[in-house]
Amino acid sequence: MPGTGGHRSTGADGGTRTRILDAAETLIATRGFDGTPTAAIASRAGVPKGLLFYYFPTKESILTALVTERMPTDAAVDLTGVAVSGAPVDSLVNLDAALDRPEGRPVREILWRESSTHPVAHEQLRALRAHLHAITVEVLRASAPLTAPARVLDSCANAWVSAMLTATHLDRYRERGERTASLRAVADVVTAGLGALSQP
Repeated sequence: MPGTGGHRSTGADGGTRTRILDAAETLIATRGFDGTPTAAIASRAGVPKGLLFYYFPTKESILTALVTERMPTDAAVDLTGVAVSGAPVDSLVNLDAALDRPEGRPVREILWRESSTHPVAHEQLRALRAHLHAITVEVLRASAPLTAPARVLDSCANAWVSAMLTATHLDRYRERGERTASLRAVADVVTAGLGALSQP
């Protein structure tokens, strides 16, 4: 899923703000928003608590910055080599690999965990889902061996995006290779509606 391509910032002020967000990202992804006090964020970032509030007036503003700045919902994705003609299963697995950037995993976990209780996370996840859906439809249309009706592509894309988002949440409980194997099995089912089976 789209990341940000790094968390670099220039200047002393930008560097301090970035350190605060880096600390918040790590702690909130691990402990959850409610379980992460601002004092812990300030301590991990190596800044006084008062300076943290200079950059982020409220704890909620830290969450807002994390999910909006570090998980853009309209990031361009290079689909070159992702869609393989006649092989939609491989294409879906390729899409997940192209989107699953390591630097974006903690924020994806935050989005998933906090979306049920924090409106900003909910809205960001909803927008991200719509973006991923559009990309998935594009990949399926380019790779399906037959022309599928729009409603079929829509249903397949909905199922695949749900699988990718769920896989992100489950990644912390399993080995890295298990994600691909699990999603390939899901892709077999998803693309069955297109008359496609995975290649041996």
